[in-house]
Amino acid sequence: MFGRIVLLIGFFSLCLSQSARSLELPDYPDDENNGISVNYTEANVGTYDLPDPLTLANGRPVTSPDEWRRLRRPELRRIFEEHQYGRAAAKPADMRFEVVEDATPALDGTALRKQVVIHLGTGEQARQIELLIYVPAQHEEPVPLLLSISFVPNNLAVNDEKVRVGQRWDREQNRRVEARGPSRFGHVPVRQIVDAGFGFATFNYADIDPDVDGAMAHGVRQQYLHEDHPELADGEWGTIAAWAWGISRAIDYFETDESVDGKRVAITGISRLGKTVMWAGANDERVAAVIASCSGEGGAALSRRNYGETIGHLASPKRYAYQFAKNYQVWAPDPNAAPVDAHELVALIAPRPLLLQTGTADKWSDPKGEFLAAQAATPVYRLLGETGIDIEDLPAADTLVGGTLAFYMHEGGHGMVRGDWKVYLDFLNRHLAN
Repeated sequence: MFGRIVLLIGFFSLCLSQSARSLELPDYPDDENNGISVNYTEANVGTYDLPDPLTLANGRPVTSPDEWRRLRRPELRRIFEEHQYGRAAAKPADMRFEVVEDATPALDGTALRKQVVIHLGTGEQARQIELLIYVPAQHEEPVPLLLSISFVPNNLAVNDEKVRVGQRWDREQNRRVEARGPSRFGHVPVRQIVDAGFGFATFNYADIDPDVDGAMAHGVRQQYLHEDHPELADGEWGTIAAWAWGISRAIDYFETDESVDGKRVAITGISRLGKTVMWAGANDERVAAVIASCSGEGGAALSRRNYGETIGHLASPKRYAYQFAKNYQVWAPDPNAAPVDAHELVALIAPRPLLLQTGTADKWSDPKGEFLAAQAATPVYRLLGETGIDIEDLPAADTLVGGTLAFYMHEGGHGMVRGDWKVYLDFLNRHLAN
């Protein structure tokens, strides 16, 4: 194991040494989405000034780690909570864990599989998170673990016929139905993960709330409405905050599982679930590391950069307004009027490890905007004694740059490609392995 770690760290260092290479992304024809123009020309991005993550709202500079933790971090977190993602409910007092399968040999004997149901609430509005867990079969100590919040139920996320058949949300029938394959998302390479010494866990985001407008009655948030307040207030949680809340409930479970090191749980998600893990990591400091894939607008990409998707596109009632607090729409006409931007969301994860992964052709999600956000968040990482982005130009494809705060852009489009898993595991080995 230690030999493997040394080799992986060596590979990581090699990637960093290649950081002098840079890339200029091509311009693309401008477009339109839901009646709102889309800029894909770098020269037309416009000028903007980013708010300083190390300056308090009253104008006072933050000069010490103590001031960051005690003053600035809570201030920023409240703004994102109130004006972008929405206030979520507290940890439910009636939550309980049901282990339906425990320590079953799997993956040709290389792993032990566990399946857990997290029960949330009672009665007709009760929800359940179906949590699937693998840990290396040969482990003496609790293992670090990567938790993936998934677009599909567990039986479609992995190649394992013994996994319980889950449910997916059927948009046409407006209800949950049994999930049968195949999945267009492919399978997670669980064997590769456990061979690297990590546990792996996953659950389906629709277990928490369906990913459709108007379906809140079928999700967990419905339990927290009151007769005198039958609708969500403008600063209350959208679906992204609900999915992030579900991640925290999974971590609640990991803190009780003797095979998992609850202090070394990393989280990952793609696209809107990349936004989800960004907010989960910012909001729940028990998250040990975050790997956000193509989180784009509303995640790690700068909103003040008029490139690709904007707040206007994202928060439009015709698209994904339901994923955010209603207050988020206020910033749509002029993102420059917002008191925060994505680099400060990135900074909220400091000093913990964060890898922003994107793709060269994912113009809608603005890869350069994510890189610039990481650059602008680096002073916070440095203040807290960690390393970030120390290069000026967007790196070449397939080149990992940075340190505790890192950036990687594969050759290709939105989401993950198979080779990204090796980069993920190298990053986790550097920061979370024994």
